[in-house]
Amino acid sequence: MSGSADQTGFGCGCPDRMSTCEKTGDRGTMDFENTRMILASGSPRRDELLQTAGIAHEVIVSDADEQIEETEPALLVEALSQRKAEDVYASVCREAQTDLVVIGADTVVACGGRILGKPKDEEDAAQMLRMLSAGAHHVFTGVTLCAQVGGEKRRMTFSRESTVHVAQLSEEEIRAYIATGEAMDKAGSYGIQGAFMKFVTGIEGDYFNIVGLPVSDVYRGLKQILQ
Repeated sequence: MSGSADQTGFGCGCPDRMSTCEKTGDRGTMDFENTRMILASGSPRRDELLQTAGIAHEVIVSDADEQIEETEPALLVEALSQRKAEDVYASVCREAQTDLVVIGADTVVACGGRILGKPKDEEDAAQMLRMLSAGAHHVFTGVTLCAQVGGEKRRMTFSRESTVHVAQLSEEEIRAYIATGEAMDKAGSYGIQGAFMKFVTGIEGDYFNIVGLPVSDVYRGLKQILQ
């Protein structure tokens, strides 16, 4: 891609990686109403967060390969979010009649030097929850905005980190939570917005990042990339 690259930190007061915005040219003011927004994720939580924030969009789930060799959580989620966004962008950019932005995102939990994605089965979920019990862990969400603006491609990638403190969990509580079914499609085997909330003793950073999408960062990123 041609053009210059600049780095801009959103400065939200909690740990995050600097966002990288690559674009060519510059163009007037931002107008979401004339921009096609696409969420490249099948996550109902991300879909709901964007809807609640008033960011109109459609959903096209990425088919990108999510296997990647990376041990640094922030770099991992950034790479996966970029892969998802680029996959969907490639499928829609040629037919685009208006400006468009594809939003790719990925979330992982890091605890005890391990990266925890979605559990493979119930026993895997139980092992993850035992790791999270009576301690603090970190939630990383990476976001890529892949845009076509005035016929030019632009891309921004960033990640956000939040910390979650969890009470001590008994084996009975772990098994009861897994039985709700909530654990099986979520990084780290829990959803903070569901039945697991009663075990959360505190958080540091962006709550919505823990749910799966740092909405404020996304909104500001959209404004920046469409300028």
